[in-house]
Amino acid sequence: MIHGVDVADYQSATFSTSGLDFVFVKATEGLSYTNPLLAAQTRRGRDAGLVVGFYHYPHMANSPQAEADYFLSKAPIQAGDIIGFDWEGYDTANQNVPKSRQLAYRDAWLSYVKDKLPTHRVGMYCNTDYWLNVDKTSTCGDFLWIATGGLPAGQPGIKHPWTFHQYSTAGGIDHDVANFTDRAALTAWARGLIEEDPMAGITKQDIADACWRTDDIAAGSTEAHPQANPTWVAETYLKGTFENTVKLLAQEAAQAAAIAKLASLVGSGVDTATVVAAVQTAIADAVVKVSVDVTGPQG
Repeated sequence: MIHGVDVADYQSATFSTSGLDFVFVKATEGLSYTNPLLAAQTRRGRDAGLVVGFYHYPHMANSPQAEADYFLSKAPIQAGDIIGFDWEGYDTANQNVPKSRQLAYRDAWLSYVKDKLPTHRVGMYCNTDYWLNVDKTSTCGDFLWIATGGLPAGQPGIKHPWTFHQYSTAGGIDHDVANFTDRAALTAWARGLIEEDPMAGITKQDIADACWRTDDIAAGSTEAHPQANPTWVAETYLKGTFENTVKLLAQEAAQAAAIAKLASLVGSGVDTATVVAAVQTAIADAVVKVSVDVTGPQG
């Protein structure tokens, strides 16, 4: 097991991170409350390299979707963060809400947030009273974060598989354990739903190099050292293609000029030598007009 804490506004923004691997930070409550230490407590966890989670405390007479949207608008969620729903209702905002409504609210909040954050682990925190007496379906999303008092860490006293166990509030801070061998295992689990980008870390140059190696473009007749450079890189290949295109354009222009000149001489009564000379001149003029310098500026 590994150790962590969960913090809210009544805990310090500089809570000790010694020996910890994760932290859950209260983000929001109801439709209007945001933890004033949210940014500072989150930064404290991230700076220590902890796996970070955020949780929302509901007012279950409200719309679960509206409260979920409020939470999502305030929590500084990043890839790999864990999302918790704090399901308990002993305060004035919830104690008169029927248990059936509380149950329906939980299911709706978990489902809605999961739809919004499909690559995050979205689960539920509750105590054993709610888990054993209010819950009817063992629904807890991606994980169960169970709270007990007076039981050893990692022994919450329930049969259902659990992921996190809040076992103590000693020293004014909530202490938790997670059912993982080390932080790396927790991180891998937290990020396990993320579809990694297969192109991550690959540069445009990597792609270009791979394409030219795969295509294995044979060096053209203008390659000065074909044995040392049997295949062309993109720059050489494109330059050669451009040069050949210029030649083709010159040939096309010359042919068009010759045809036009011949057409103009038809029926004019000139002799063959004069026709040949005129056509040759037309071809030469056409080639000159489309000649292009492809060597580029010289250093």
